Amino acid sequence: MFEPGHLHITRTAVQPDEVGYDIHLRYELCQTADACQGMHFSMEGQINGKTLNEAFDLPKDMAYNFASKASRLAEKHGLPKGTDLHAMHGQYDAMFEDIREKLDMKSGDPVKPEHLQ
Repeated sequence: MFEPGHLHITRTAVQPDEVGYDIHLRYELCQTADACQGMHFSMEGQINGKTLNEAFDLPKDMAYNFASKASRLAEKHGLPKGTDLHAMHGQYDAMFEDIREKLDMKSGDPVKPEHLQ
């Protein structure tokens, strides 16, 4: 379920070998360490009963890559590698567009080379 500033994704484990999760991903504008505008993300909830509580910041030019960072953190807490968090029935797209709007991002905006390392 998506609302601006918050994405809630949940999956119930039906079979014993499945992984269930209940994750809240919240985000807001912030100033990053290098004093540029960016987004602050916090993830909390549980994956297979294990508590998840992580936070990260991304500069404006890398904020579009939030799902990759969130997936890696979730994998660290037990989400199986390859779980497609993008398959959220349009919720990912709505969050992506909300972030683009909040940061006034446009297609073709440059990415700082130092952020790609």
